[in-house]
Amino acid sequence: MSDSQAPTDAGEPAPSRLALDPRAPDPLVRGLPAPVAAFIQATNLGDQEALLATFVDDALVNDQLQDYWGKPAISVWAARDIIGERLRIDVVHTVAHYGHLIVTAHVDGLFDKRGLPDPLVLAFYFSSHDSKIVQLIILRNLSGI
Repeated sequence: MSDSQAPTDAGEPAPSRLALDPRAPDPLVRGLPAPVAAFIQATNLGDQEALLATFVDDALVNDQLQDYWGKPAISVWAARDIIGERLRIDVVHTVAHYGHLIVTAHVDGLFDKRGLPDPLVLAFYFSSHDSKIVQLIILRNLSGI
């Protein structure tokens, strides 16, 4: 078996890698690994404490080409850009690739949308270890999914 999985719908990764959470409202989110599903749920619920709990203490988030190292910096970023903007992540596609997960999503919220496409498509590149997110890179996806 290869270490890489071809692109699939979110519900199709190998069952041994799934963490089903019946509280997840979206079937695509229920099929994601636990820390990723928890991050998306916390974002959509506006729950900063739950969002921060998904990361290791020295995690890296790169959003809009800016690094946020460690929970204190991630907390400031999340309060301003995730919770403060009432971000909503709607998963449309996932790819498991060599132990990493790429989540493509339509993103909405209270942020300034001037000049942005509708829907705004972002790619969330998650790396995790021991059920926590160690790295998250967020990029605007130009594929138009």
